Amino acid sequence: MARPPAPGSVIVPDWHESAEGKEYLACILRKNRRRVFGLLERPVLPPPVAIDTASYKIFVSGKSGGGKTALVAKLAGLEVPVVHHETAGIQTTVVFWPAKLQASERVVMFRFEFWDCGESALKKFDHMLPVSRQACKEKTDAFLFLFSFTDRASFEDLPGQLARVAGDTPGVVRMVIGSKFDQYMHTDVPERDLTAFRQAWELPLLRVKSVPGRRLADGRTLDGWAGLADVAHVLNGLAEQLWHQDQVAAGLLPDTSENSPS
Repeated sequence: MARPPAPGSVIVPDWHESAEGKEYLACILRKNRRRVFGLLERPVLPPPVAIDTASYKIFVSGKSGGGKTALVAKLAGLEVPVVHHETAGIQTTVVFWPAKLQASERVVMFRFEFWDCGESALKKFDHMLPVSRQACKEKTDAFLFLFSFTDRASFEDLPGQLARVAGDTPGVVRMVIGSKFDQYMHTDVPERDLTAFRQAWELPLLRVKSVPGRRLADGRTLDGWAGLADVAHVLNGLAEQLWHQDQVAAGLLPDTSENSPS
């Protein structure tokens, strides 16, 4: 896998806060609420702002109860489950995110298809586990490895997961996300351990909060704009890593991985 690009070197980081960015973001919202897209649906943009779409499949991996389903819900603008329930089988969620490229100043609509595989539930059917895991991993463009700041075991499980899940797919983007960062005062994972992990693995490591999102005036509906602001760094990070990897694979950028020919 190509070495990760420097943050902000591929995608304009704060473009979504600009007037132009908000014009594009409006197509993934309806009355200030996030729109929910099915597998065959896509945002509708007016002809003057029609743009290309880049689609990617993302496999979400992590210890059971570590917050995989809650993370995907937050990225999609859905209600975050208050009580943990093991994901039954395979769950797919589509998230659209427009972003502006630094080099060309072109806007691209990124389509992320998140695959969440409930391993504990699948273990009830041992003979199906390899097939189900393979279905999740097949043609995957990126792996998201999740740990919780309040669960030390989930952090210590990361090296095993990296080897077990992505060990045989060296050309796929890998990112690590720490959930429940809002509970950092009670963290089981100190900053020195995060620094050591980053130095050892050279992988992007992002942090997300797990608190429920801000509400609209009715007190019930999630505020779509506020929710996007909370997860923009994750969606931009994914877009940046995946676009960069595609450019390297196409020979448009040099391969800086350790195994590349000199």
